Amino acid sequence: MTTRRTALAATAGAAAMALIAAGVLVGSAQAQPTNAAATGNGRAGTGTHATAGTHSGNGMNAGTCSAGRNGSGNGGATRGSGAATTTTATLTTQQAADLVAMVEEEKLAGDVYATLAAQYGDAELARIAASEDKHAASLRTLLTRYGITDPTAGYAEGEFPTASFQALYDDLVARGSVSLAAASTVGAEIERMDIDDLTDAIAAATGRTDVQRVYANLRTGSQHHLAAFTS
Repeated sequence: MTTRRTALAATAGAAAMALIAAGVLVGSAQAQPTNAAATGNGRAGTGTHATAGTHSGNGMNAGTCSAGRNGSGNGGATRGSGAATTTTATLTTQQAADLVAMVEEEKLAGDVYATLAAQYGDAELARIAASEDKHAASLRTLLTRYGITDPTAGYAEGEFPTASFQALYDDLVARGSVSLAAASTVGAEIERMDIDDLTDAIAAATGRTDVQRVYANLRTGSQHHLAAFTS
């Protein structure tokens, strides 16, 4: 783990634990009972994830994404049983802290790419930014499922609740603004960090297969993004 990632993890983790202690993370990360039967047809996306048209409340699956430099990728859609289920399990303090940190990290990625896409008018950056927004949405579904307040709610693009993420965003945008090539280098750095952090979060999410599944799907998406930035 790099010094930067260690500092981010410590800061975000401490912030999440403070929120739990203050009661902001609702119910000390206890899931609220949910009935989640959804029907519909999953659709393949262009450079983004396709969401499952039908899923059970305990099996949310995000599609993976490929946004290549000379083409567009198709998100994967998964289909569950559609049966209504009730979630009553809890996350550990560490698992809740990881989830809070990951949603802020996915917002970081999406905001950096959106800012640089607007600067350069680059379609690929714009596609990957949209994909990162879907990553964050997948994590927010888990936050809702486990009764945890979204730490990024109410924060505009480029604004973050955690000082370390704010500083990292400012640094990444500044470096990516030098040239389009520099923006790709920044993108690769973000995706490598994301892959490492998701790998750690998967290992820590013992006993929560729904959380691990979402993390694993997002990691696959990040691997596709990394390939796009380094091709």
